[in-house]
Amino acid sequence: MAAIDPSTEIKEFLSSRRARITPERAGLPAYGRNRRVKGLRREEVALLAGVSIDYYVRLERGGLAAASDGVLDALAAALQLDEAERDHLFHLARQSRAPNGSHRRQRPTVTVRPALQRVLDASTEAPAWICNIRYDVLATNQLARALYSPVLADTRRPANTARFVYLEPESAKTFFVDYDQITCDLAAKLRMEAGRNPHDEELIALVGELSARSELFRQRWASQDVRLHRSGRKRLHHPVVGRLDLDVESMELPADPGLHLNVYTAPAGTASADGLTLLASWAADLANH
Repeated sequence: MAAIDPSTEIKEFLSSRRARITPERAGLPAYGRNRRVKGLRREEVALLAGVSIDYYVRLERGGLAAASDGVLDALAAALQLDEAERDHLFHLARQSRAPNGSHRRQRPTVTVRPALQRVLDASTEAPAWICNIRYDVLATNQLARALYSPVLADTRRPANTARFVYLEPESAKTFFVDYDQITCDLAAKLRMEAGRNPHDEELIALVGELSARSELFRQRWASQDVRLHRSGRKRLHHPVVGRLDLDVESMELPADPGLHLNVYTAPAGTASADGLTLLASWAADLANH
């Protein structure tokens, strides 16, 4: 995968969002029984967005560079985009506006400041780890190393969650209870980052590797779905302590752009909280031997 082309991304993203909306869902009359397109026609999107058909056609062909924020907002409303999709649309437009050659080649952070490692180590009751936009596992505390031992079993460093999910599917299906949802979410989050950083060589390389080696990733990537990296819930099956249902808080680190701190907790008195206590004991035993 040589590069991520913003014009192609725009075309495929807008056409995929248009295809999922029926006239009925958009509040439009569905004239004729033999519609040739899945979802809305281009002229219907243009009507909903308040722009001419010719202008919308130019937008969908990749011409977002001249589109104002007002037009982008109208387009997002017409296509019923959620927050992540709207952000993605604006990222694609910004990339289209950038002069050729103005992008700096970026490499994701692969080291973590000592102060951040101390923050991780100070958390002794909750697994905590730091990743970059590619989902490289860059730093962990002792409990996170124990929790994510299946992911970290890969000798390649830094270990990468997306690579584990798509290229070690049998292990990943055992570890992640909601494996199918995880595969959807990871591809969607990587695509979101690709919209922000289409010239990130390491991100391009990861997407290329996963595309070449995983049919499932190719399917998920082709969906054009995007997701924000936020809080949620993870259901895991750990090889030592068994089932863990954990709340996840994912926080951006403003002083370290591109890095996220992820912390896993469980409500007191639950089986998962007891499981984390057992995991901490197991991790301590490992550390002492």
